[in-house]
Amino acid sequence: MSKQNTASKQNTASEQNTALVTGASAGLGRAVARELVNRGWRVIGTARRADRLREVAGIVALPGDVADPAHRAEIAAAVRELGRLDLLMNNASRLGPSPLPKLTDLDPAELARIAETNIVAPLALTQAVLPWLRASHGVVLNVSSDAAVAAYEGWGGYGSSKAGLDQLSAVLGVEEPDLGVYAVDPGDMRTEMHQAAFPGEDISDRPEPETVVPALLTLVDTKPPSGRYVAAEIAVGANA
Repeated sequence: MSKQNTASKQNTASEQNTALVTGASAGLGRAVARELVNRGWRVIGTARRADRLREVAGIVALPGDVADPAHRAEIAAAVRELGRLDLLMNNASRLGPSPLPKLTDLDPAELARIAETNIVAPLALTQAVLPWLRASHGVVLNVSSDAAVAAYEGWGGYGSSKAGLDQLSAVLGVEEPDLGVYAVDPGDMRTEMHQAAFPGEDISDRPEPETVVPALLTLVDTKPPSGRYVAAEIAVGANA
């Protein structure tokens, strides 16, 4: 292969929209990753369950825990190698113990683990890939929850971590005006995490994660002002 052909292929790859999706092995992360692949995006997907992650066709699978600084460095190296990042979706979350305990019974060490995954890791990962997001005037999509703004018994640990993520998102949106920074409440969904929050209950009435994807990708497509959004209130665009 000639140097000219090699350079041409590299230029084409550098022009391809690229996303990094955490928690991509299941639920909403998996649904978004699959739709982005269908749209022709390159997708780096990460999650703790390697076997499930590698079942998501078309992605660059990087198994690991986003709460682990070494894994975040591995992710940043992969982004550096690709040379572009248009979307960071911080979707990986830790619910905490199941059944959900009252705050008076929540082990502080467990609260620290929840915060490490739901607050610290999203910020640290954003910092690690920020140069490429800035270069593309990209989007940071942080998956929040209604538990961040409403008081539900048993949801104190998880909800407070998502409230913290909301505030990080709000401040980042002010500090990085060229980015679209969104904290998005996807609503209740039929996921493993939601089932863990309601052990033994029938959650089949909740919508599948795939139903939320068009609203999230409308934010990516249209890039409205940074802020907190509720998926059910987003007017889905024609391209979603």
